[in-house]
Amino acid sequence: MLSRPKPGESEVDLLRFQSQFLAAGATPAVRLVKKGNWRGGGANPDPPLLQDHRDVVMLDSLPDLPPALVPAPAKKARPSPGHSLPEDEDPEERLSRHDQHITAVLTRIIERDTSSVAVNLPVPSGVAFPPVFHRSQKRQGKSATSGKRSIFAQEIAARNVLEARVPSPGEVVPNLDPPEGAVTCETLVPRDQDNQLPRSSHDFQGPSLVTGKGLRAQKADQEAQTIHEENVERLQAMTHEEILQEQQRLLAQLDPSLVAFLRSHSHTHEQAGEKAIKEQRPGEPCAHITKEEPFVSTSASEPRKGDKLEPGAPALALPMTSEKEWLHMDTVELEKLHWTQDLPPLRQQQTRERMQARFNLQGELLAPDVDLPTYLGLHHHGEEAERAGYSLQELFHLTRSQVSQQRALALHVLAQVISRAQAGEFGDRLMGSVLSLLLDAGFLFLLRFSLDDRVDGVIAAAIRALRALLVAPGDEKVLDNTFSWYHGALIFPLMPSQEDKEDEDEDEEPPAGKAKGKGPEKGSRPPSDLARHDAIKGLLATNLLPRLRYVLEVTCPGPAVVLDILAVLIRLARHSLESATRVLECPRLIETIVREFLPTSWSPLGAGPTPSLHKVPCAAAMKLLRVLASAGRNIAARLLSSFELQSRLCRFIAEAPQELALPGEEAETLNTEALRLWAVAASYGQGGDLYRELYPVLMRALQAVPWELSTHPPQPLTVQRIASLLTLLTQLTLAACSVPPDPISDSAEANLPPTHSLITWTQVSGLQPLVEPCLRQTLKLLPRPEMWIALGPVPTACLLFLGAYYQSWSLQPSLCPEDWLEDIERLSEEMLLPLLSQPTLDSLWDSLRDCSPLCNPLTCAPAPEAPPSLVSLGCTGGCPHLSLAGSASPFPFLTALLFLFNTLARIHKGLCGQLAAILSAPGLQNYFLQCVAPGAAPHLTPFSAWALRHEYHLQYLALSLAQKTAVFQPLPATSAALHHGVALALLTRLLPGSEYQAQELLLSCVFRLEFLPERASGGPEAADFSDELSLGSSRDPRCGRGALLAQACQDLPSIRSCYLTHCLPARASLLPSQALHRGELQRVRTLLLPVPKGPLLPTDWPFLPLIHLYHRASDTPLGLPATDTVGTAMRVLQWVLVLENWRPQALWAVPPAARLARLMCVFLVDSELFRESPVQRLVAGLLAQLCQPQVLPSLNLDCPLPGLTSFPDLYANFLDHFEAVSFGDHLFASLVLLPLQRRFSVTLRLALFGEHVGALRALSLPLTQLPVALECYTDPPEDNLALLQLYFRALVTGALRLHWCPVLYAVAVAHVNSFIFSQDPKSSDEVNTACRSMLQKTCLLADEGLRRHLLHYKLPNSTLPEGFELYSQLPPLRQQYLQRLTSAMLQNGVSET
Repeated sequence: MLSRPKPGESEVDLLRFQSQFLAAGATPAVRLVKKGNWRGGGANPDPPLLQDHRDVVMLDSLPDLPPALVPAPAKKARPSPGHSLPEDEDPEERLSRHDQHITAVLTRIIERDTSSVAVNLPVPSGVAFPPVFHRSQKRQGKSATSGKRSIFAQEIAARNVLEARVPSPGEVVPNLDPPEGAVTCETLVPRDQDNQLPRSSHDFQGPSLVTGKGLRAQKADQEAQTIHEENVERLQAMTHEEILQEQQRLLAQLDPSLVAFLRSHSHTHEQAGEKAIKEQRPGEPCAHITKEEPFVSTSASEPRKGDKLEPGAPALALPMTSEKEWLHMDTVELEKLHWTQDLPPLRQQQTRERMQARFNLQGELLAPDVDLPTYLGLHHHGEEAERAGYSLQELFHLTRSQVSQQRALALHVLAQVISRAQAGEFGDRLMGSVLSLLLDAGFLFLLRFSLDDRVDGVIAAAIRALRALLVAPGDEKVLDNTFSWYHGALIFPLMPSQEDKEDEDEDEEPPAGKAKGKGPEKGSRPPSDLARHDAIKGLLATNLLPRLRYVLEVTCPGPAVVLDILAVLIRLARHSLESATRVLECPRLIETIVREFLPTSWSPLGAGPTPSLHKVPCAAAMKLLRVLASAGRNIAARLLSSFELQSRLCRFIAEAPQELALPGEEAETLNTEALRLWAVAASYGQGGDLYRELYPVLMRALQAVPWELSTHPPQPLTVQRIASLLTLLTQLTLAACSVPPDPISDSAEANLPPTHSLITWTQVSGLQPLVEPCLRQTLKLLPRPEMWIALGPVPTACLLFLGAYYQSWSLQPSLCPEDWLEDIERLSEEMLLPLLSQPTLDSLWDSLRDCSPLCNPLTCAPAPEAPPSLVSLGCTGGCPHLSLAGSASPFPFLTALLFLFNTLARIHKGLCGQLAAILSAPGLQNYFLQCVAPGAAPHLTPFSAWALRHEYHLQYLALSLAQKTAVFQPLPATSAALHHGVALALLTRLLPGSEYQAQELLLSCVFRLEFLPERASGGPEAADFSDELSLGSSRDPRCGRGALLAQACQDLPSIRSCYLTHCLPARASLLPSQALHRGELQRVRTLLLPVPKGPLLPTDWPFLPLIHLYHRASDTPLGLPATDTVGTAMRVLQWVLVLENWRPQALWAVPPAARLARLMCVFLVDSELFRESPVQRLVAGLLAQLCQPQVLPSLNLDCPLPGLTSFPDLYANFLDHFEAVSFGDHLFASLVLLPLQRRFSVTLRLALFGEHVGALRALSLPLTQLPVALECYTDPPEDNLALLQLYFRALVTGALRLHWCPVLYAVAVAHVNSFIFSQDPKSSDEVNTACRSMLQKTCLLADEGLRRHLLHYKLPNSTLPEGFELYSQLPPLRQQYLQRLTSAMLQNGVSET
């Protein structure tokens, strides 16, 4: 017998003991018995022992290391050999159990729908809180249906029954009728024994179908029982044969499905009644339970959802049958299994009614009549179950599911829907905007809540949806491609322009509230209010930035999530300076991005997708820092000093892209973004010390540019990198000549010490010999369009560098001017002048009109999805080939060429004539003609503001070159007039950020005699000759337009001074714009332009000084100084007269009615201003322009006027002023009479004859001086009865006389005569009575002259003293009518009214 192992024995000893035991063949002390399978009952419990097979332990096959402590894999049950699978098991059911399709996720929605749960009011009690039930308390009784429920559940059920059954004393129980369209089912209860009918052959326990629904609660049961008793009595009175005969007749008439429903309904209620009798105790009341479900209309052959059907009924065919082994399926509740039926057939839409939009899992909009199979997972919804796809409401509901896969799926689908909506795929197939609908529904906050989820998949889906909502990929591509354009780094903030609404809300607060609210700026406003006006501000108010930092720093998401987060941060930084500052100041956010995604050392990446972006350089992170730096110079300085960006810039620029251990495209993009970030910092005069460290690297890269452009067609990323390098060198060259800022400034940064540039001219003077060959090589490819388009912005960047180079060279005080003058001449002779003679350059000028947003306003139409609270450029689908931002756009190259020509012409004035040949290109002339032609201006959208700003750069540089040329040699008359028209049009179109250009236009082009060729070509004489040829003109000869125009040309310098005083932009906005356009980098504060709320100057800017005078006079009771008032008014009237005669297109945007209102302001400014002789002549000349036959029809006083709330109010004020200070002035009277024409509103005439009758005596304007024809006042006849009565009263009372007011006297006589002799059968009784009364009173007038005028008026004639012709004898019809009326008067007397 072997002994037990002793302490100290090894495993070798145990194996030796085992060998001895096996060799001896001894009987083991313990016998192992293997039991049969517990599933099968036929297994042998005592199988024979297998003596030949024993468990032998061998150490040779065991591993050296112990197994890992991980959970064991799940055991899979397998059937024993003696037990086979049931034959009746459905193979489809087995496949469904192992299905891994998307439908497996959608079919497990766990969230409860509580929309149809009945709400019971709590039972009131006399104590403050309801008594707490303790388990030690003894229950009064035990429910019969308690079963295995807990004590707490039993107590709650008992309380619910008590509350639903017993109302409190004095409490009125509301009649909670089910809503219309709801199916109500009640469990029937047995009635008392006294109320039961005596049993007979037909045993009826109660009404089965009649429930009393629709009646009041007190009468419902009584009426139902009454009807039931009547039915029972009728059935008892009939024999069995009669009942069967009537039953057969009803079955033949009724629908079979209805018969099946009635039978199943009756059978179900009988079962429920029997069950209730068994379970209910004697004397215990039974509560009625009402269940409400939404009504779903079905076909006649389908049962309704709320109907209880018996299992064998043919109306409800379930796809499975219950088995005995199924748990809790002893009682089949058919109404709960109704959803397992097949879907109803898809109904065809017969009408054009709107239907709910449904989308598939890829975000595509599904047609209403599309029939898709169910295995696609598109039918898991309740409403419109037969239609495939999910509505936005159902997707919102799915995002609140308890299953994380469903939440992630819903967010993914919503992201796809947003992306397709922004791309314009839905078009006009949907009513309204998808983005606006989602934002109004709170989609922003739904995404914010999803970001707080614990599941990484849901967080990734939420970030993806947030990127789809905020970021337009096309916008970033366009902004990146145009970075190297002329001022391409300057962009407008992507924020709404409705900030004035918030300012108004703040202004309405009391001063005390404002003082208290100056803490956190937006702390008092909830995020929902902020998001309604600005989605980005609403998101930032929800602590979005700390959450994104947590996701990046702690969860370490995958590459796609990291790129999505960086794209969202870039969009937030482009919003405004405030948002960029919040991104910078978020704790540990920028530190995490720089540390994790811009490391200086990293492991080389292998082939294939990158598993993680952490500790790997990322170009998107570098772009984020570049966008942040563009927001302000302080942010750029903090980035360079606090985050060690200088070392990282050296790391990514010093090494060639192909030598970085990164994928090729990522390395190119990272190097490009590093160069752009340095260029942005250099735009503020920062980063100059890096230039000394990386000078050899830049020289080597610049020397390799010609080789990269010539060896093979350059790749787009390579072209962008070369252009970014040239842009960096341009900014560094400008920094070499930049001067420190002025010590006096309005900005808060004025207190900072001035930063002098660390770059000297000696360090950048050697760049020009390297850049010039690059430009020469690119210009050789100009005749080849495909190669020229492939070069992209490289030629543009070369031209801009040369312009900045010569500008800086000319500002060096220690250098000899002859050097740069000789070099400019060499460049012009060798490169620029031969370029002007190339035919391909003319083709670029010809394509300006095709790519111009100003000439093609439809290209600037708002994006298909452009909610006002979320601003974007709308370039989701990319820019067309022929557009300003397209690949074939000539604007960047031609703008850079004009910039270089302007720089050279300013330095070397002797080359102005040769360089100005570029302005004579036919394409440019045609483009200018279309720009000044009347047409619809582009609607101001974020994209149109960005595109028009680049177009206005080209126009301004062309005008600036024309102005420099006009100083030394006269321009052709046609070109000078065209350029002047373009300058006037451009002045009214310039957007915020172009204040310096507006100032230069006012100083140079607008008020220069060189651009008014009409002055020397007989323009004044032609105006006088036109006045002499105008027939019927009664204007004063002293008001000749020729003399006035000639005097205006002489006073042009004074006119310019006047407009510079009143129209010049504010200094606070002018200085930043000036620093940007002059290249004064030390004064540049930010690369973000002001929000484009509208043009800098209004369209009626020529009247702006006059409007300022009017407002100052209204605010100053004592009046304005006479010299200032007269001088300003004269200059304004002179300039407007020049524009009216020689540049009428400049005033096309100002309606004639608005011009008339501005002229009326001259008389409202002062009581003596209109008496000045120069002012009188100028106003008379302008009034004559408004009264010309070609202008007068467009004079409309009834439409809304810009800058004027109501013209009738202005006219009433004008009448008050006329009555007070006019003293019969004829010019003043002309302006009063002009709005009284018949075609204008009767309100104006009622104001004069009703409220200002005293002014009639001062309106002594002769008929010969009336500016318009008298027929404009008399035709058609007046139809306003109140005004006619006022006319007649003024004539009869003597308030209106011929020698006081000849014009209105003739008008009143004409209208009264037409009225008293009118015999319109359609007139009302009131009008007929007034007509007869007025005629009777006319016949009885004592004034013979007035009676003759009223009765014998014939036609208006302004040449006669009276202003009209008279009948020598009345026409027969009028004579007969008058005789009949006179005879009636003699018989009945004169009736008094």
